[in-house]
Amino acid sequence: MARKTPIHKVRNIGIIAHIDAGKTTFTERVLLYTGITHKIGEVHDGEATMDWMEQEQERGITITSAATTCFWKAPEWMYGNDKDKTTRFNIIDTPGHVDFTVEVERSLRVLDGAIAVFDGVAGVESQTETVWRQADKYNVPRMCFINKLDRTGADFYYDIKSIKDRLTDNGLVMQLPIGSEDNFRGVIDLIEMNAIVYYDEVGKDVRTEEIPADMVDKAKEFREMLIEKAVEMDDDLTEKYLEGAEISNAELKAAIRKGTINNQLNPIFCGTALKNKGVQPVLNAVCEYLPSPIDLPNIVGHDVDDEEQEIVVKPDDTGAFAGLAFKIANDQFGSLTFFRVYSGVVKKGEMLFNPRTRKEERAGRIVLMHSNSREDVDEVHAGEIAAFVGLKDVRTGDTVCSKKNQLLLESIKFADPVISVAVEPKTKADSERMSVALQRLLSEDPSLSVKSNEETGQTILSGMGELHLDIIVDRMRREFNVETNIGAPQVAYKETIKMEVEAEGKYVKQSGGKGQYGHCWLRIKPVDPEAEEKTPLFTNKIVGGTIPKEFIPAIEKGIKETVANGVLAGYPVVDVAAEVYDGSYHDVDSSEVAFKLAAAMALKEGIMKANPVLLEPIMDVEVVVPEEYLGDVIGDVNSRRGQINSTDDRGKAKVIKAFVPLEQLFGYISDLRGFTKGQGTASMVFGRYAETPRNIQEKIIESRK
Repeated sequence: MARKTPIHKVRNIGIIAHIDAGKTTFTERVLLYTGITHKIGEVHDGEATMDWMEQEQERGITITSAATTCFWKAPEWMYGNDKDKTTRFNIIDTPGHVDFTVEVERSLRVLDGAIAVFDGVAGVESQTETVWRQADKYNVPRMCFINKLDRTGADFYYDIKSIKDRLTDNGLVMQLPIGSEDNFRGVIDLIEMNAIVYYDEVGKDVRTEEIPADMVDKAKEFREMLIEKAVEMDDDLTEKYLEGAEISNAELKAAIRKGTINNQLNPIFCGTALKNKGVQPVLNAVCEYLPSPIDLPNIVGHDVDDEEQEIVVKPDDTGAFAGLAFKIANDQFGSLTFFRVYSGVVKKGEMLFNPRTRKEERAGRIVLMHSNSREDVDEVHAGEIAAFVGLKDVRTGDTVCSKKNQLLLESIKFADPVISVAVEPKTKADSERMSVALQRLLSEDPSLSVKSNEETGQTILSGMGELHLDIIVDRMRREFNVETNIGAPQVAYKETIKMEVEAEGKYVKQSGGKGQYGHCWLRIKPVDPEAEEKTPLFTNKIVGGTIPKEFIPAIEKGIKETVANGVLAGYPVVDVAAEVYDGSYHDVDSSEVAFKLAAAMALKEGIMKANPVLLEPIMDVEVVVPEEYLGDVIGDVNSRRGQINSTDDRGKAKVIKAFVPLEQLFGYISDLRGFTKGQGTASMVFGRYAETPRNIQEKIIESRK
């Protein structure tokens, strides 16, 4: 079956931003103008199409990345003489709240381009910086949309400055706003040098006019800056410009497209999504400036059995099928596995091979998603995004391919959880349902982890923040009918050592019959987590057969189990390396179990001699408050063992950046609202692990006994 949309007319894009910048409202307008919806759903009414979970509608925030497919007619100059200008958009609306950055991370991994949305009043905010850095990590080309220019206090030029100061020098102003706040009525197109003016609130009565007389000089000034930056993308164009020749609009657009795809330019547009002004020009710009799958470098995969051997994956329908599962979702119809096809074609009913499990699974149904509704399709081609229905054993980050042409695409790595709560089912029926619920939620969310506390019998849920765990518990109650009792939040500490030591472990047991004998010497040392070359946890340095090689794996197992369960206070041990260099064995009594226990004994003794310390998660905190509360906030941060990093102005507000231990931040948002009379806001993201002060470490160890 021939593909409906040629690959050069496909755009895989994400909408990224800080919470409340208007991403979802912007996406709702895209759905309206592309014909996917016929009624505008508003976030503040709890009716946004893309925010389809109950918690999203109640809280007015996006929690999961919603995917949708829609179509838009590209501007006339695109695609040469091809009469059909229809462009397929696969759009992912990502969350802005810091607790759900894993959703942004996995979406960016499979996107070809992104639109960063900015609040016209606040400019660049803390989470904007986080998602921008994530986009940098995956080298995702992006455009900017300065939103909410109808709001009181909106200042387009302040936003431009904050993008330059805090994100990039590559911003390229493509439009200027006409009016601001209540008087915002349109934009000036700096390429065509005309005005796009909106005469209604639904974006239907749009007229192209002359630039207002009082803005002509400003428009000329910004156009000149645009031309100077754009011609740098092309040597021939630079030469032509320096010779004083006229640069045509077609040449300008081609240069801007080249610069955007190469991540050297970020075109900046403006408007107000809520009032339906400025969205359609951005849709044109997605076609014009953001890349199709064939505009980007080929993805490199690896041989399943040899990670050193690279396999180039070309975005071509004729190649072998290779795709990446980037999200698992469960709804009332079953399990959905969202995937991006990097090469080849996948058809419904085909067998999919998963290199992680080394097993095959049938692709029963394939659907295109329109938010939470779906359209069955028979096949999906290279460069496209869709979802499998009902796959049983695929996780986020898994490669799916054909068994004949096995390969491994680079998986998605996620940060470790930093906060935990104990959950207990209220009844026996809740207990049975809870295990099913947690299994489903774990398959969806790779930033969530679950383990049992063997001493208390409690289930420990770990995640990225209080809101993250709050949502998980709420989903268990609503979606799976599981009632639970929740313990107080706990910090995910880690253990490490500060010096190199040697330690002996000897396990000898004689009790009639066959005895047990295991004996080893370990050299244990701290390793630098920032080092480019990673030191393995375990190394075998035995020479001369003092320990037979069949017992070495048992020693490694004993070390791994001890590291996982901790020594000082039961937290995982990190940034250590252990090598076995000596020992002895008994011809009859030695066994794998004895050597595993001997290694565990040696490691425990060694860690306790090596100046062990607890590490605690330190959060990067940003607080935005009116100036009158600045002193109170700084005093409060200091009282929480925080370290003030900087204080800056953001409009009329003050922005305090600080490093604060997570242990001191439980309930902080509520406390902040209290002493700032509801006017303070804060966001926090995991920064790093740091050594816990000795007095606090002693209290934690005591409480864990």
